[in-house]
Amino acid sequence: MRHLFPIRMLTAALFALAGAHGAIAQQAPNIPVGRFSAGDLQGWESRAFKGATEYRIVSDGATRVLAARANGGASGRFRKIKIDLTRTPFINFSWKVSGVYKGINEAAKSGDDFPARVYVVRERGLMGMNSAALNYVWSSARPVGSLWPSPYTAQVKLIALDSGPEKAGVWTRHKRNVREDLRRAFGEDITEIDAVALMSDADNFGGSVEAAYGDIWFSAR
Repeated sequence: MRHLFPIRMLTAALFALAGAHGAIAQQAPNIPVGRFSAGDLQGWESRAFKGATEYRIVSDGATRVLAARANGGASGRFRKIKIDLTRTPFINFSWKVSGVYKGINEAAKSGDDFPARVYVVRERGLMGMNSAALNYVWSSARPVGSLWPSPYTAQVKLIALDSGPEKAGVWTRHKRNVREDLRRAFGEDITEIDAVALMSDADNFGGSVEAAYGDIWFSAR
């Protein structure tokens, strides 16, 4: 795969959209991004790399979620939405995975696959050449809290929020200060992002994995 947002293609892939889902979302105290519990995929677009990850709204108990199934392929969903991180810096989301990849080297191109990841993207520069993308990932091998660059470009960084198979099959919830995480990852104060994405991929290392994503939103605290 490589990344749902190859840097040279950020503008074309993420910012060709127009209309309501490209509006700046700055006023509400909570900014909804993914309303999967309502069965709502409005504003979410697809991007495929090799094969395709299957995404669909399913019921998980009394709640609807976005389920993903990757079987040797890689595709993701993204939504173009501007978020003012000076007002709503916290991203909130939950996810669940069926398992992880055994024996994988996630620092190598051959191992750049994750059961679940949520991206935030800041687009900048001509054709997105200076853009920055931060991946929150469920790592198969690296400890929680690990931060490392993509094997494809230093403009993409990854942070492990969950790790290993111990919590497979269990929902885990996260609240992250994106502004602080971007500062840690890139060494600069990035105050706005332009897109959010998610992906479960299996095209490099091979195999298959299933994941599910709960609602995604930004909040002031």
